[in-house]
Amino acid sequence: MRGFPALALTLIVAAVVARGARAEEGQWRDTESQIQYGYYTQDPRALAGLADMLAAAETKGQWQGYYAGLANWRLAQLAAIRPIPKGPTASQLAARCAHAVDRALDQKPDFAEALALSAICVLTPMGGGALHVPFAGHGPRKDLDRALELAPRNPRVLLLDALGDYEFAAALGGNKERALPKLRRAVAAFEAERGGAEALPSWGASEAYYYLGRDLLEHGDPVDARDALEHALLLAPDYAQARALMAKITSG
Repeated sequence: MRGFPALALTLIVAAVVARGARAEEGQWRDTESQIQYGYYTQDPRALAGLADMLAAAETKGQWQGYYAGLANWRLAQLAAIRPIPKGPTASQLAARCAHAVDRALDQKPDFAEALALSAICVLTPMGGGALHVPFAGHGPRKDLDRALELAPRNPRVLLLDALGDYEFAAALGGNKERALPKLRRAVAAFEAERGGAEALPSWGASEAYYYLGRDLLEHGDPVDARDALEHALLLAPDYAQARALMAKITSG
């Protein structure tokens, strides 16, 4: 009985720590949802506000760096579609993404999802090209390979690796023929993840279906492309790019 108070105190402290961790996870889930919604609805102003908020955050842990990177990557993707009036260029946003994710990697060097995101930020083609880092050299490709080694079944790592082939020119290591089977594997990994406990991060399933739909359409398979896009929109009804591609298919 003498040990009971100490044991009780230990259990109380553990419960408080666990509750704090859950609260922090909830905050980052909310941040992720806002980033994703801004991307799906193509709202650069909302995304820029989130990126600024994350950059100014006092806490500089792995999640702060990761989500600051994600917000800037999403902005860069939108800016590549339509330049942001009086705003930073897509290349500048991609550089901010890589810089932010590097802070996350300083905290946790083997953070597989951050390694993959960093590689894609560096390689995102932004009009003037990637950030002048050879894909086959020491940098991005090595980071993607390391991420796959650390987390071979992680759906976001698989998706970003697939995008490395789908989006980028051969000079940057891209290979469209490799992309389709990789996108299929990414979709399967997202489905497996959705069957388990909620992950953090958890973004990417709708994008995996969207890019699979695009690639299938390019391979002359509009029926399966439409099915993939229906999945994308079921997961993210506000996904403007998926809606536009679906309209293109249905209009013939």
